[in-house]
Amino acid sequence: MNQNVKERISTALEMIRPYLKADGGDVELVNVTEDGIVEVKLTGACVGCPMSQMTLRAGVERALIREVPEIRRVEAII
Repeated sequence: MNQNVKERISTALEMIRPYLKADGGDVELVNVTEDGIVEVKLTGACVGCPMSQMTLRAGVERALIREVPEIRRVEAII
């Protein structure tokens, strides 16, 4: 993925970061693969939270795909 896509992903993450931080969590961009998979690392209270997968899909992934339609999926890595 080109630099413009990574910048747009970072901007989208900044938009949702306050919601994660309100619950003591955060998210870090780790990598964007050539086939449109965004790899993120959930941190803080998100680590080990039983709702983290729902947050990833319904929150992070939905927001990123809305802002950056070129991406296909968001995956959490450890």
